[in-house]
Amino acid sequence: MFLTVKDLEKMQAAYPDYRMELVDGNIVVMSPSGYESEEVGTEFAALLRNWVRPRKLGRVVGSSAGFRLPNTDLRAPDVSFVRANRLKRSTEDYAELVPDLVVEVKCKTDSLDKLRQKIQEFISLGTQIGILINPKTKTMEVYNGDEVVILRDGDVLTLPELFPGWEVAIADIWSPVFE
Repeated sequence: MFLTVKDLEKMQAAYPDYRMELVDGNIVVMSPSGYESEEVGTEFAALLRNWVRPRKLGRVVGSSAGFRLPNTDLRAPDVSFVRANRLKRSTEDYAELVPDLVVEVKCKTDSLDKLRQKIQEFISLGTQIGILINPKTKTMEVYNGDEVVILRDGDVLTLPELFPGWEVAIADIWSPVFE
């Protein structure tokens, strides 16, 4: 049975406490993230938003923002960015476009292969850059077309295609340890 966004909206109305995506005509229920992965995703989003907003470059959203994609899927990356000229006004509904940047943060129940597939799906639909953050291994995979760069502590993330001048030390996104 092939489900649609309308079917998903009915399920969400019936079960408002569940986050869901529509993937290849199937509804996927998203479990809550682990604490560390959510903290890392929030930190990344905050660092990005604090650069983007004052420069009016676009919009940064978190994991609850859904995107209606050209392939009929409804997906929600952990962090997304859309350029200002592509989404001039925020919408109450799902954004009907492909974000320019998607970020997925691996939590303990996620499959790395499925996260990589999700990022590749976005890139095949027009996303410029995809990032997979793995807090456990303290690595970041940056996908730009067919190129993949792996960053670790000591490295600095730059994305001049989208954010000229923005730099983030990889070590700055990990959860702090309070002694």
